[in-house]
Amino acid sequence: MEDGGTGPAVRGRLVGVEGISEPVPRAMATVLRRAALDHARAEHRRGYPPLLHVGFPGGAEELFTLTRGDPTDHAIRADVLAAMLQRCRRVAGAVPLVWLTRAGPLDLQDVDAAWLAAARTAAAEAGVTLTMVVVTRHGWRDPRSGVRREWKRLRQR
Repeated sequence: MEDGGTGPAVRGRLVGVEGISEPVPRAMATVLRRAALDHARAEHRRGYPPLLHVGFPGGAEELFTLTRGDPTDHAIRADVLAAMLQRCRRVAGAVPLVWLTRAGPLDLQDVDAAWLAAARTAAAEAGVTLTMVVVTRHGWRDPRSGVRREWKRLRQR
């Protein structure tokens, strides 16, 4: 059965949704809540540049941001992510999480899509499973599956 690639059946095969799916495992939900809480505590400005994190919320992580005037093509983003993934894997020995912290609502934005494309490329080249989310002061969202969690007031438990 083929539907032209608009639904879950493509070329007669069922294709699963990439990314985090419901129900979110408790350990993953705890880690992602931690990423949102850390971001809410650290960033109080209304507007700020997106910051890419690779590592483990609450633990070791690598940070990167593009400043105004930096080149922003796909190849540069993919190279940056590949280097960050390699450094984190070498230190921790596990596949790190990729998260993008930024201002604004959790709805998909151009910057999310650009970093997601680069993360997919870097993860494929490294042969690792990609877990990537977008984090704001009020929650997190997986840009591939759309799974999200939001809080009106995020507090330490």
